Amino acid sequence: MATISIAGASFSADEKRILFSSNASGIFNAYTLPVEGGPPEPLTRSASDSTFSVSFFPHDDRVLFTRDKGGDENYHLFLLAPDGSEKDLTPGDGLKAQFMGWRPDGSAFFVSSNERDPRFFDLYRYDARTYARVLIYRNEEGFDLGPISRDERWIALNRAHTTSDSDIYLFDATRQHVKHLTPHEGAISLQAETFDPASQKLFFLTNEGSEFKRLCTYDLTTRVVKDHESADWNVINTYFSRNGRFRVTAINQDGSVVVRIVEIVAGEGAAEEEKPLALPSLSLPEGEIRGVVFSQSGARMAFYVNGDRSPDNLFVHDFNTEQFQQLTQSLSKEIDPLDLVDAQVVRFRSFDGMVIPSIYYKPHEASATNKVPAIIYVHGGPGGQTMRGYNAQIQYLVNHGYAVLGINNRGSSGYGKTFFTAANRKHGREPLWDCIEAKTFLASLGYIDHERIGIMGASYGGYMTLSALAFRPEAFKVGIDIFGVSNWLRTLASIPLYWESVRKAIYDEIGDPVNDIDILVATSPLFHAREIRKPLMVIQGANDPRVVKAESDEIVEAVKKNNVPVEYIVFPDEGHSFTKKKNQIEANRRILEFLDKYLKGNDVTKDGE
Repeated sequence: MATISIAGASFSADEKRILFSSNASGIFNAYTLPVEGGPPEPLTRSASDSTFSVSFFPHDDRVLFTRDKGGDENYHLFLLAPDGSEKDLTPGDGLKAQFMGWRPDGSAFFVSSNERDPRFFDLYRYDARTYARVLIYRNEEGFDLGPISRDERWIALNRAHTTSDSDIYLFDATRQHVKHLTPHEGAISLQAETFDPASQKLFFLTNEGSEFKRLCTYDLTTRVVKDHESADWNVINTYFSRNGRFRVTAINQDGSVVVRIVEIVAGEGAAEEEKPLALPSLSLPEGEIRGVVFSQSGARMAFYVNGDRSPDNLFVHDFNTEQFQQLTQSLSKEIDPLDLVDAQVVRFRSFDGMVIPSIYYKPHEASATNKVPAIIYVHGGPGGQTMRGYNAQIQYLVNHGYAVLGINNRGSSGYGKTFFTAANRKHGREPLWDCIEAKTFLASLGYIDHERIGIMGASYGGYMTLSALAFRPEAFKVGIDIFGVSNWLRTLASIPLYWESVRKAIYDEIGDPVNDIDILVATSPLFHAREIRKPLMVIQGANDPRVVKAESDEIVEAVKKNNVPVEYIVFPDEGHSFTKKKNQIEANRRILEFLDKYLKGNDVTKDGE
């Protein structure tokens, strides 16, 4: 847990420093680093609320950053002046604001805010000098705001009908008119990604006619749609560098992130061609390149490298010298990377023959003569995905002798739309049964103690943990629920107002709290808590806006009535995740103690222990 977490990258106007976020102080703050290397300099020094860097101003040393209060997720956008003074650019109570990009010449920037109507986000343009703002799109139809064209004529809008069916609309600022771009039949995922630098084409993702998402273009003049880039996996996103010279695409390849970069070069006549850019792979640490950002001139490229045994580290590549520099060392110096383990991509067949992909971590000491306990680790979502890469919590558990299987049960992202939709309206049943079948897979490995297998997860993974203990009480020896749903009726009725644009999609996948009461009661662990007989740990953030504290309070109270060991930890300064290192350390220490007592120990099911 002493490992430093870092994120984000923005070049200064002179391209000599990089702005990023780090929790080196124990809580996230904004820092800068020289591109030539050197010690990081803190720009903010918050000791209470997590602070995340957003961007340098394009022409000077002013900085934008974002901050919420105690994990409530009501982020505001702040200005940090060179003299260290801070100014909230989006003041007000109960609102949520987000930076949406810069005007190409740096004279203005865009911000979304739900201050007018808590359900919907409007789009504003802020003057970069005076901070005076103008409303440029009033969102009264509940769209999700997408990219803005560089000429500011077009704003792409996304609309989710269900988690697997969506549409793209286009707002013409000149005519003040919204056009539906993607009328279709059936369930097709469509999402606007970016406009080309000339504001002539919209790049968007679609899985129409295929299992996986590919990149297409829509010509704003001719209205012609063309396929542009694809892979045998989902294309995740694409974006252009500030100067338009480069385009970056990320692909979700079997639980790993693969980055492609192309350089836009002149072709025959007025045509442009995309030339693949070779990434600086030689001599880089083992891992994946992520988070690519270019300087304004395009002379430098910042990026992260993340591996199973190496957390995010920030690098800078100089195109003039063809040299790269590692700027950070995030792994604690007290940790030998050789003591950590590489993840393996594994697959097993579930009860109905469906193949379930998973990310697996095997302790070094595990063998046929030294069988180890195991944990089924369920991601959030529901449509999330456990991917390869550094996970401090998993490595901590594996280092203490627990095998961990990061299961991507049906309904997970990244494996095609058939697999993704296979869990719709089946939560608490088929996806859970995949977790049960994972026990059989682990037992087949020959070095797992099949009598000592637990389940844990956060958010939806916490719900799956509670479901496993309530609906299949014989399956797992222990369960650890982190910010997990226990009562779908309450969670669906209390989702934040600013989720209005996806409310229908959530109801379609899980159930409608008015029309599907029977289904939701049947799949909510709280109403079946009397069946829970195995030791349970529950962890909750007091300020969680997604899964409110009452979800955990009530399941803990109900399970205690069964005379079952229950440990309950509430963090008063967290929301729906851990953002403070002291809380991460405390939670993981308690998790390990709980597992050592009830999973490694004997008599794990003894009542009242």
